[in-house]
Parts: sequence; structure tokens; C-alpha cells
Amino acid sequence: MLSDDDAAELYDVLNPWDPDQHPADRFYDDLVVDADSVLDVGCGTGAMLAGAREAGHQGLLAGLDPDPAALARARRRRPDIEWTLGRAAGIRWRAEFSLATMASHAFQCLVTDAALRASLAAIRSALAPHGRFAFETRHPQARAWADWTAAHVTDVVAAGRELRVWHEVESVAGDVVTFTGIAAAPDGTVLRTDRTSLRFLDVTALAAVLADAGLVIDAQYGDWDLGPVTGASKEIITIARRP
Repeated sequence: MLSDDDAAELYDVLNPWDPDQHPADRFYDDLVVDADSVLDVGCGTGAMLAGAREAGHQGLLAGLDPDPAALARARRRRPDIEWTLGRAAGIRWRAEFSLATMASHAFQCLVTDAALRASLAAIRSALAPHGRFAFETRHPQARAWADWTAAHVTDVVAAGRELRVWHEVESVAGDVVTFTGIAAAPDGTVLRTDRTSLRFLDVTALAAVLADAGLVIDAQYGDWDLGPVTGASKEIITIARRP
């Protein structure tokens, strides 16, 4: 079996943070470097904020995540960053940040209308006036979940062993996709399964929930080269602002 700590290590192996190599990482890194204070909602193992601190960021950096094992890994990385266990809706900071982020499609974990409303309200409250909120969500038109099958296996070395990792979709109900992430030994022995639901909002629905939360869209892109959202876009990358 794979422990929660093993799963946190596996996440870092599958998702290495490297702004020099990955356009998505570079997009967020540029925003973080230019911000006086940053709240990373759904910070995971903390690689983004740790990288900013290591590069010389001297301002307030805070990460929030509901996964204790991921946060333990983040704390080991940089104890000089404020790491907090919790969910977006439970944010208690008030007008302290010039930038809030939800990278790595973390925004899609806000599955219900109630979770979206509460989370966006809390994020808005944590932003200073004119503070910005940056996040991305997979564009539903690209049907990313179509590739989440056992035919798309990734072989990695993590937690001291060779692993095979893939996803299997359980259901697609409206704009919510539920799937299982599976980590197995090379012989196929399943070591861990994690069930997740993600919400795929389109541009119109996304604009509506942001407006309801009192956030104004400053910019929106369809790819990490900052091109417009089109009928072929796989991403909806948004920078919204608290007026």
C-alpha cells in the first residue's frame, strides 16, 4: 500500500515545479514574484511558494490545503512560509493579500454551488482592494476526461518503488466528472486508489460565479502562451480582481 506521505511524494514526482520548463508554472511564478503578498489556495506540497521564497521573495507567503500529508511536506520545504490546514471556504484572512492563486486546476475541486459561493467569498475577503485572484480550469469543450483511462498509464519511481499510475472515469454528470486515481506496482497490484470529483465550468458559467462573488475579470486566456479563449482552447486561465 501507499501511505498519505507516499502519495504526497508521488504528487511531486508527477508534477515537478519548474517555471523554466513548464509554461503554467512560469505564468504563476511571474505573478507571485510581482506580488507583495500571496495566498496559495490548494497549495498542495508547497512547491510554488517555496520556489518564490528561495528566489528571494520577502513578503507574506501563505499556503492553504486540506491534505495534512501535503502540508507536512510543504513545511519541511520552507518553515518560513505560513502553511495552514483547511479549505478555501474556511479562509480567515481579511484584506491581507495582493494576490491569491489556485494553481494546478485546484479550482475544479469546488464542485457544488455552495462550495463555489463560500470559497469565492472567502478568497475575495482575503484580498486587499484591487487584489487579484489567478486560477485555471480545464475547458469542458476539450473533454480532458476522455483520456483518463487505463490506456494512459504513467510509469514513475516514487516512494522508493516503481509505480504505474492512471485514472479511470466513474461518471460524468452534468459538469461534474468523478474518477479514481490508481497507483499500482509494475505487476498490476493496486497499491492505492483515490476518488475525486471535478467541476468543468464553461466561460459563461465561470463569469457568472465570479460576478456573483463580487470579482471582476481582468484577463482570460485559452492557453499558457496567453492566447484568447477560442473554440479549440483546452484551458480557461483567469485573472480576476477585487474592486
